[in-house]
Amino acid sequence: MITVGHEHGDHNNVSLATGTPLVIRGLSASGWNDINQTVKDISIRSVATYHDSEQGVKRGRNAVFTFQVDNLRVAHLSDLGHLLTPEQVQSIGAVDVLMIPVGGNFTIDAAQATQVMQQLAPKIVIPMHYKTPSTSASLPIVPVDDFLTGKKVQRPNSNIFRVSRATLPTETTVVVLNYQ
Repeated sequence: MITVGHEHGDHNNVSLATGTPLVIRGLSASGWNDINQTVKDISIRSVATYHDSEQGVKRGRNAVFTFQVDNLRVAHLSDLGHLLTPEQVQSIGAVDVLMIPVGGNFTIDAAQATQVMQQLAPKIVIPMHYKTPSTSASLPIVPVDDFLTGKKVQRPNSNIFRVSRATLPTETTVVVLNYQ
């Protein structure tokens, strides 16, 4: 299964996937697709958001996806560009694992990501969409470091992280995965 949170070329290239995966698109030509379906044992829902703080004027619409599986809820914020409204927080619901952009410029920055993290109160936070040594020097986003300040952080030295209800930490923990 592939979910597409918005239709920018650097985020919707589903042709890179092998086989014939189910593709779930959060946006339609005229708005958002209201996703509420189950694929095998995974319940998937979408929440309408924007890619910028001006209700999509600069970068368009964005879809947040939540996945309910094995008694865990994972939220992938895609390229969220603003703080969440109370209605969006309610629609996303209780989150165990949060995947959140933190690099700024095209998405929320570290300070805004911290606020969104506080809005959703997950147990595990996985930062994404930030500058790494492999990122083009001309890409105007920042490294993950600003987001990590003052937070409990784990770096598992892997790009794979396993979690279950039983292994959730008691306090919010940021898990920085390897980017390669």
